[in-house]
Amino acid sequence: MVAPFRTAPGQVKIASMSSELHQEKNVLGGPLLACGYDPLTGFFRDGCCATRGTQGVAHLVCVKVTEEFLEFSRARGNDLSTPRPELRFHGLKPGDRWCLHVLRWIEAWEAGNAPKIVLEATHEDVLQLVPLRALKRHALELH
Repeated sequence: MVAPFRTAPGQVKIASMSSELHQEKNVLGGPLLACGYDPLTGFFRDGCCATRGTQGVAHLVCVKVTEEFLEFSRARGNDLSTPRPELRFHGLKPGDRWCLHVLRWIEAWEAGNAPKIVLEATHEDVLQLVPLRALKRHALELH
């Protein structure tokens, strides 16, 4: 996929989506890695918890959902299990990785129901709201 972006007034440069993603950083300061492709996640449904430089994108926390978290979210009015085809959403099941809205993760964290996080796939903008030490305590061990 190719996307244009402006470099200076009147100039347009073409960049691939992969080069745009490599410019975005994770909470550890490294390149932002993909969160998941099955189900296809991300605000842009591209597998990544990326902003692409767009203001207001907040689905930035890459999590591995659990049944407990799905129940918590459903009880709070955010049913993530039920498919919503009109939103290109197939519904989540335990074990799926998903780019979760940062405020939803904070809500679950404060209630003691936060799902584990994939730090390498969680966008650095999350650090504006959640301290790295809290994220690390909820990190999914990948090794």
